[in-house]
Amino acid sequence: MLCVQLGLAVSVGLFDRVGPQGAAWLRLAWAGVLLAVVVRSRPSSFRRKTLVACVALGVVTAGMTMLFMQAVARLPLGTASALEFLGPLTVAVVRGRGGRKLWPVVAAAGVVLLTQPWHGGADLLGVGFALAAAVCWACYILLTQWVGDEVSGVRGLAVSMPVAGIVATLVSGPAVFGHLTWQLLLAGLGLAVLLPVVPFSLEMLALRRLTTAAFGTLMSLEPALALAIGLVVLHQVPDVGAVAGVAFVVVAGVGAERTGAREPSTTGTGPSDVAVSCPDDDTGLRRS
Repeated sequence: MLCVQLGLAVSVGLFDRVGPQGAAWLRLAWAGVLLAVVVRSRPSSFRRKTLVACVALGVVTAGMTMLFMQAVARLPLGTASALEFLGPLTVAVVRGRGGRKLWPVVAAAGVVLLTQPWHGGADLLGVGFALAAAVCWACYILLTQWVGDEVSGVRGLAVSMPVAGIVATLVSGPAVFGHLTWQLLLAGLGLAVLLPVVPFSLEMLALRRLTTAAFGTLMSLEPALALAIGLVVLHQVPDVGAVAGVAFVVVAGVGAERTGAREPSTTGTGPSDVAVSCPDDDTGLRRS
């Protein structure tokens, strides 16, 4: 989470030079290149459904990253992160068990406190981008779970990230190419390592050791961490309402994760893939 939020905060510094989409493209393109070179996954060894899921995951990852960067360009980092967190929260609530109906109400109260519509000062376009990123994050969770069940290690990530880089290049690359310098390319390489290469890899390692409830509870702290990073790095001073709103979203996330654990299961895979045991692994998977 620290890598994610620091990576986002540092990316803001590139907005004046290449814009939000350009910053997202630099990260995704370099991440795709790094994982393709280091892991050297062979898509031909995947089952057809698994390969399709990896490609879909790459498209969703690109959309999530680019939409969120547009939100961060218009909203404080803590607010954008809390709104985006509604995606995994929704997955946790829908897949949860008893008591799950309370958490959307708590989360909705947090969103109202964050956006403060009574002041009329919320950037509605930024809110829209953050909510669209939340939808992508929810899809990312479901697709990552599928790919993680079917493919061992980070081989699936080595397919999805190059796809994300290609999508970002098609959408944003042409507008950025003319502004590129060696300094920007090197900055993009560093950002790609900070986010998403290191966080995605650490998540996979953590999910092999933690239950969904444990991992999800930790992940629910991310909006609060984003608020702190926004304050320290970007000097975005939140008001009392924003702090309370983030607290509501964190509480909703913790509660939803406590009621949304996945039953232990062992999924059989094809002859070219490895069987993976996934105890309590439901919504503890994430973006960026």
